[in-house]
Amino acid sequence: MISRAMISRAMILAAGLGSRMRPLTDSRPKPLVEVSGKALIDYNLDRLEEAGVREVVVNVHYLADLLESHVRAGARPGMALTVSDERAVLLNSGGGVKKALPHLGDGPFFSLNADTIWMDGPRSNLRRMAEAFDPEKMDILLLVAPTATTIGWDNRGDFALAQDGRLRWPGPGEVTPFAYCGVAVLQPQVFENTGEAFSLVELFRRAAGKGRLYGLRLDGVFMHVGTPEAVRQAEEAIAWSKQ
Repeated sequence: MISRAMISRAMILAAGLGSRMRPLTDSRPKPLVEVSGKALIDYNLDRLEEAGVREVVVNVHYLADLLESHVRAGARPGMALTVSDERAVLLNSGGGVKKALPHLGDGPFFSLNADTIWMDGPRSNLRRMAEAFDPEKMDILLLVAPTATTIGWDNRGDFALAQDGRLRWPGPGEVTPFAYCGVAVLQPQVFENTGEAFSLVELFRRAAGKGRLYGLRLDGVFMHVGTPEAVRQAEEAIAWSKQ
C-alpha cells in the first residue's frame, strides 16, 4: 500500500461551462456558485487542505478571471496553488488534467470535479483513498457512493462495485447501485497515448478493461451539485446535518 503522505498533489476540474446550472452561471462560473454561503470550489479546497494536500492545480475557462481571482485570494497557508489556463480552448476533463501534468508530479494525485461536495464520516475520505490506493494493482481509484442516498443524482448509477473493489460498468438496461463522486486517484502514466481534448471516462474505461479500475465506497453523504434544484437540496442536507 502507498502511504497517504505520498499523495500531496491534486487537480480541481473547474473549467466547465456550467450550462445546467443556469441562470446561476450567467454571471459567474459554476465553481463560484454558493451552497450555504460557500463557493463550491471552496468545499474542495477545504477537503484537500484537511487531507494534507500541499499543491493544487485549478483549470479555468468560462469567466476565467473571476475564478482565478477567487482562488488566488483564498489561498490556504501551506498550500501552493497553480492556475492551468484553458481560456483559449476547453480540453474536457481528461485533456485538462493532461495539460496540467507537469505540475502534478510523477506519483499518484487526486482529481476532483468542482461541482462535487460531500460530508465526511468519522474520517477524511481523501485520506481513506490515499491509504487504499495500491499502485501495484490499480491505475485509477474512484470514490463512489450509493445512488439511493446521493443528493442531486438523477440517473441509473455509474458502476457496480465488486467485493474485491473492482468497478464494472452497467450493461444495457442494467441499474447499478453506485454513483461516481467526481473524486479520483490517478497515476500519471494512464495519460499515455491520449489526444489533446478527451474525457476522463476514456481512461476509466481503459483501466476497467485491464482490471485496474477500483472504487472506494464513500463514508458520508455525497451531493452532486449540477443544477439550481440540486443547490437547494444540498443546502437542506447541510442544514439538517447541523441540527
